[in-house]
Amino acid sequence: MAPCPPDPDADWSLPGWLYTDPEYHAVEVERVLRPSWQIVCHQNQIANAGDFHTIDYLGESVVVVRGDDGALRAFANVCRHRAMRLVEGPTGCARKFVCPYHAWSYETDGRLSGVPMRRDYPALELEAHGLAPVELEIWRGFVFVRLEGDGPSVAAMIAPYDAEIAPYRLEAMEALSPVRLRERAVNWKNVGDNYSDNLHIPVAHDGLSRLFGKSYAIEAAPFVDKMSGQIVDRVSDNPWERFYQTHLPHVDHLPEANQRLWLYFKLWPNMAFDLYADQIDFMQWLPLTPTTSVLREMAFALPDDRREMKLVRYANWRVNRVVNAEDTWLIERVQQGMASRSYTAGPIGRSEVCLRSFARKIRERIPEARLHRAPAPGWSRG
Repeated sequence: MAPCPPDPDADWSLPGWLYTDPEYHAVEVERVLRPSWQIVCHQNQIANAGDFHTIDYLGESVVVVRGDDGALRAFANVCRHRAMRLVEGPTGCARKFVCPYHAWSYETDGRLSGVPMRRDYPALELEAHGLAPVELEIWRGFVFVRLEGDGPSVAAMIAPYDAEIAPYRLEAMEALSPVRLRERAVNWKNVGDNYSDNLHIPVAHDGLSRLFGKSYAIEAAPFVDKMSGQIVDRVSDNPWERFYQTHLPHVDHLPEANQRLWLYFKLWPNMAFDLYADQIDFMQWLPLTPTTSVLREMAFALPDDRREMKLVRYANWRVNRVVNAEDTWLIERVQQGMASRSYTAGPIGRSEVCLRSFARKIRERIPEARLHRAPAPGWSRG
């Protein structure tokens, strides 16, 4: 593969108007977000025929269901008659999908199989009005969907780090808790920018600094960022950090170098997963409006009944709850600053490789993202 040409804007961050402008946001949804993969759940959460899991984003609702033949399929959660949503809630089980509006029914493989007053619809062809399929991929047990597009697969994007991830046995993971949704008054990019930002760790995260010392590191591959930190031996004064440091049990399936390693991966464009010896967390930041988003979070782990493991997982949550609160405070204030007319684009350092990588991909898809100030309204229709 030929090397990418130099980016003339590589030393500049994305400009502030990209985080507030409605017209730009609409373009970004079409060119960046609709063609992107989104995690739905783990295949072990929909293990039996009829089990389903849903995800709602970008004005769409998608249902992933286990068919009677054992296969997983994804469909738009929309009846083909009058567009009624077929199922409600994040999870459930259905031997078939029956529309609550007019009782049209669909099999778990998407076929339209029942229409009351069938003869009343002269133009209806059952085989042409099954549920609209949505592209699906399973990567190491996790289920992803994509609304449209033909970019790289999830496996291809993560390939640079797949061998490093393999020992965590993701395929055998089980959910620790239901999906959690948290709304934030920020543009979706602000969440991801902060996740991959290395320079704020020693400034704004005292707890992570105590846990990692100076071991925190970042790197960027074409479609995935990697961040990492080793838990240091110096015992923290914070009780939950100290408990985690001193009681984290050995896990036999991981190499010794990973026993006290915290690994973070950000997957293009709006997903991340954190790998710990005790558990893993998935998070995606889904836009609601140009200036609001919802964080969709999940936690998984291998079955482990050891008391110390259960307590360490709780300590992990207590530590990261503080980190999340700190990050929320930061990104909400950055979002407010992005709306200031005084801000255009900021200089970006050579060490900020993850932010550089993300900005480059945005500019490649939307050339107007290179402009430091918003163009005249209507530019996207030109």
